[in-house]
Amino acid sequence: MENKLLILGLLLSHEMHGYQLYEVLKQNPGTPISLKKPNTYKLLGDMEEDSWVAHFTEQKGNRPPRQVYSVTKKGEKAFKRLLRENLSSYPSPEFPGLVGLDFLHLLPSADAAALLESRLKLVQSKYEEIDQMDPEIRKSHLSAAYIHKFYQNEIEWLSELINRLEAN
Repeated sequence: MENKLLILGLLLSHEMHGYQLYEVLKQNPGTPISLKKPNTYKLLGDMEEDSWVAHFTEQKGNRPPRQVYSVTKKGEKAFKRLLRENLSSYPSPEFPGLVGLDFLHLLPSADAAALLESRLKLVQSKYEEIDQMDPEIRKSHLSAAYIHKFYQNEIEWLSELINRLEAN
């Protein structure tokens, strides 16, 4: 349901064609979930079947025609329902990248620290992507602010763990 909530929310800001919507999702490091292009189009089709979105065909110059999507009144109601459900619940998160931490003790401390240093660099890179966003945009998009803080805490935690391993 979060995928539909995200697409409806973006389309409520302004109508877009499918590829444009996909590009917005792909290029925004503060987007909390990722959607592949086929999934984006499938969701648009599903939501159109449910009368949550409608499209019109647009042709510009010599370009092929494209479908531009907008949210219907029924879609606005669905968006508000999904938003209320989302904000009032807390699904148990899954962290598949953390499984290895439970077995860290099976490696020599120096090896584990070196591997976590690599991981730390990747997290720092993701943090910097969001940190480079305009602070006002990050502030107005709470999911980006949340992810920014999440990466900040992850960097701190990994750094402490690496220090403990290096002290052994």
